Amino acid sequence: MVREGMNEMTPPSPTGSLVFDPLDPAFIADPYPFYRRLRQEAPVFKAPQGFWLLTRYEDVAFSLRDRRFGKDFAGNITRRYGEDRMNEPVIANLGRTMLVLDPPDHTRLRGLVNKAFTARRVADMRPRIAALVNEQLDRVIDKGGMDVIRDLAHRLPVIVICDMLGIPEEHRAGFLIGSNVSGRILDPAPMSREELDQANAATAMGNAYFDQLCELRRREPQDDLTTELVRAEEAGDRLTTEELRANIGLLFGAGHETTTNLIGNGLLALHKAPEQWQRLKDDPSLIPNAVEELLRYDSSVQMTGRVTNTEIEVGGVTLPAGESVLMLLGAANRDPAQYADPDTLDVGRQNIRPMSFGGGIHHCLGAQLARLEAELVFTALIERLPNLELPEKDAPAWRRTFTLRGLHRLPATWH
Repeated sequence: MVREGMNEMTPPSPTGSLVFDPLDPAFIADPYPFYRRLRQEAPVFKAPQGFWLLTRYEDVAFSLRDRRFGKDFAGNITRRYGEDRMNEPVIANLGRTMLVLDPPDHTRLRGLVNKAFTARRVADMRPRIAALVNEQLDRVIDKGGMDVIRDLAHRLPVIVICDMLGIPEEHRAGFLIGSNVSGRILDPAPMSREELDQANAATAMGNAYFDQLCELRRREPQDDLTTELVRAEEAGDRLTTEELRANIGLLFGAGHETTTNLIGNGLLALHKAPEQWQRLKDDPSLIPNAVEELLRYDSSVQMTGRVTNTEIEVGGVTLPAGESVLMLLGAANRDPAQYADPDTLDVGRQNIRPMSFGGGIHHCLGAQLARLEAELVFTALIERLPNLELPEKDAPAWRRTFTLRGLHRLPATWH
């Protein structure tokens, strides 16, 4: 097993010098040394920006489950941007989604879509997803190379979520050509005016399309998730028109973005530890377990946020009511109190319970779907492209976001 190349990290300095800059290029390239230092020096740490950071597995797990932590989306936005930003289209739209709402609104909205993501429904999708993986590889296999992100990791989950939402094939071209999610609105570092303008424009375009899709499904209902949500909206007491549009957009974005990053981050990690890639080639039965280890090792979601609804003690530190708390999922996944040798990738590791899909009532709806898609991708790559190489694996092109961790591109070649 290969350990990350971090052995020459400088010794920890006093806690007062800890600076959390989630958009610093060095941090984005490799946040794990900072997480390690934070766990050692101040595992419950109040950053200069005013929010708290949790880095230990036990503390993160506790905080995700405990109902004394809530979302308080409006309060968080006010703390981050000031009081005059709630009407920004991207912010107002996000504020209508189940992602940032507390019960009872969260319960109502999530209940409308739960049945589409049951274990049985996801298992029934296996043949279709396996066929889609092979279709994507068929498009590139004779070329001797591809951009894994553009040609496979992005396309596959976009097609799958389009199927689930009932987006017609003739409408999909624009969704397939590049990333449709910036992720910056989820970061603790505020967006610039330019970034807000770009996100607002993207929100307007997305809303216009999802309005069109809903109108289509009113006229031509199908066996898909959009039709189910339109019926709930038409019932009048379960879903407003604004909530309908916003939550279809959320399902579309969340339904592909984290899976794209799981595949990209995971393939990169395997090729930076080539003996682990070889283990999977020698024993493909390890692939489902390897997906859990890849989720743990370099999570495509690094953080989730909550607010203390009351005074509460976490990790021996008392947090007042009304405090913003960031649960650093990527840090929890590397906690040595939970995992031996946590900075080492080990596809045979046992008893893996990654925090990558969050926890509690906000546990990711699509967790099992993402796992299945990744399993089928890695299986197909090992079967069809066992000699795949990543020429730029030592200088990967990370996207400038923190909460959603992923790559701009990942060139691959084979012969």
